[in-house]
Amino acid sequence: MTDQTATPRRFSASPPLKGEITIPGDKSISHRALMFSALAVGTSRVTGLLEGHDVLATADAMRAMGAQIERSEDGAWRIDGVGVGGLLQPRAALDMGNSGTSTRLLMGLVASHPITCTFVGDASLSGRPMGRVIDPLSQMGADIRATPGAGGSQTLPLMVRGILPAVPLSYRLPMASAQVKSAVLLAGLNTPGITEVIEPVPTRDHSERMLRGFGADLSVETDSEGTRYIRLRGEADFTPQNIVVPGDPSSAAFFIVAALLVPGSDILIANVGINPTRAGLIHLLRDMGGDISLLNEREVGGEPVADLHVRHSMLTGVEVDPAIAPSMIDEFPILFVAAALAKGRTVTSGLDELRVKESDRIAVMATGLQAIGARVEETPDGLIIDGTGGEPLPGGASVAGHLDHRICMSFAIAGLVSKEAVEIDDIAPISTSFPNFEALLQSLSGEADA
Repeated sequence: MTDQTATPRRFSASPPLKGEITIPGDKSISHRALMFSALAVGTSRVTGLLEGHDVLATADAMRAMGAQIERSEDGAWRIDGVGVGGLLQPRAALDMGNSGTSTRLLMGLVASHPITCTFVGDASLSGRPMGRVIDPLSQMGADIRATPGAGGSQTLPLMVRGILPAVPLSYRLPMASAQVKSAVLLAGLNTPGITEVIEPVPTRDHSERMLRGFGADLSVETDSEGTRYIRLRGEADFTPQNIVVPGDPSSAAFFIVAALLVPGSDILIANVGINPTRAGLIHLLRDMGGDISLLNEREVGGEPVADLHVRHSMLTGVEVDPAIAPSMIDEFPILFVAAALAKGRTVTSGLDELRVKESDRIAVMATGLQAIGARVEETPDGLIIDGTGGEPLPGGASVAGHLDHRICMSFAIAGLVSKEAVEIDDIAPISTSFPNFEALLQSLSGEADA
């Protein structure tokens, strides 16, 4: 999984995008559905699971620790779990590929089990900092040995030696991170007593919703300042579930922006998750003038869902409130593309977290957008972008994707609104989160991929 052959691709100006598409299942929910099902005693069924490399890395890891996981011919997944506390010692290192979510959440699970796991990943994942998870898990008693990285960071490969019983912890998040929050909560599942996570800035709440669904004793209180206190009683017993995974809003984002930018476009994206902790981009694009309608709003498996009707619109630049960042942290690369074609200036700040994603997404997007003719200024914690007012970008350059699936897809969309084609040096990483991305583009345009 960690070795992929480079696949360069050119994306050029597109005709109007028309039609209806269904995007793959939400990646965050897919990871958690597999993990939590593997901790239940009995058989769970998951439909709509995202079958990208990242999620399959989670499936492989849970198999290695004792769960039975199989895909049926109808596309549903059957998981026979081992129970909370029942994870087994894997025989080999757990290969996480490119998946930071798999790595950080599984570190939490392992931390309170009497097993030792070694985590490895590809070049991109091996450069990402793990100290933010190591710190609280070490306080709970786990012994974690990491590889020294740049700037004193702690990276993969790393080894987690879990402890039983672990020490319950009250941990205040030093940054807005759903992965760190979830890692601590997952460690708390097999820990006696109450594990508490204090969250000053709300982040995506898929873990809390699904933990409750499986039967965990979990409460959430919010004070007058908006700080959330999430408390989990350990030594939980999970009940098997039937889970329906909604469409991933982070994947929908690329088609939302494409339809807004390509003149004459009119598309419907079915069954998209609109969890308030994930819907920041939709609200922001509407504020910029985007014609986005939410149709048939409903709830599926405890998650709010809607069909999105998106039509071409002239966008206007805005100053983005840093407080919105946690609800759209993965969507900023494609927002930067939207801003590059908006009328006027877009200013973003408070995006330090983007520098420690699969790549330094601030620097990489600034460099790539400048290469294809956008007017971009990089700041320490964001970008300032002066848009074209709807005119196509010049294009005509090759950009580096830096093994980052969201960077690759963002520049693919930029190619659709460029005078000359935009070439991406390697689109293979897209399969980590969105295996049929190109096929869906083709279905809407007929000639999106040049």
